Amino acid sequence: MEEFLDRSGRLLGEEAVESLASKKVAVFGLGGVGSYTCEALVRSGIGEIHIVDKDVVDVTNINRQLIATSKTVGKPKTQVMRDRLTEINPKVRIFCYPVFYREDQDFPFDQMDYVVDAIDTVTSKILLITKAKEAGVPVISAMGAGNKVKAQGFMVADLSDTRVCPLAKVMRKELKNRGISHVKVVYSEEKPMKFPRDEQHKSTPGSMSYVPGVCGLILAGEVIQDLLNIQKKG
Repeated sequence: MEEFLDRSGRLLGEEAVESLASKKVAVFGLGGVGSYTCEALVRSGIGEIHIVDKDVVDVTNINRQLIATSKTVGKPKTQVMRDRLTEINPKVRIFCYPVFYREDQDFPFDQMDYVVDAIDTVTSKILLITKAKEAGVPVISAMGAGNKVKAQGFMVADLSDTRVCPLAKVMRKELKNRGISHVKVVYSEEKPMKFPRDEQHKSTPGSMSYVPGVCGLILAGEVIQDLLNIQKKG
């Protein structure tokens, strides 16, 4: 067991921590949610991470994305995330996919132990969940974190049991139409604030520094607990 995982080993046991080093997890989306998920997974000892995101760091990301600083603006998110993660654990195996996930792209779902959906786009989320389900790989999906200010409202649930969240409503309908059920999600029942659309009829969501991060950390916690088959109470 790596020395930096000593405190984790005291809590989980050395055997459990060592098992995480053999696990492969894919994280799609490295924004305010996904960036925190990635870091928590590596700090927990996950041995192999596959990260997928086409974007570069923008100055507007600084308020909420772990990898966004004045020095990383303009750099590919996968590159910045890789550099940060290898500083935490030089032995972690990282595979970067600087792409926008689409139907025509190959991805080794069947080699993954877990898939995390932290994508913003509905079409890509549906495709990702569909592909993971087809491959028989556990998948967890982040619902809406934008336009919200109460981080304590996030919870874990089956998608069919979600309420209030507009993104969850769309996902329920679309996945049901595709015959897909029992999708684990992290969502909040806080009603998102509404803002007027701009001249291009677009409404850019507002965000806080702590809200998407909490969602991302909960995602990581679920992955770790599921991989170790930790029974949850309450």
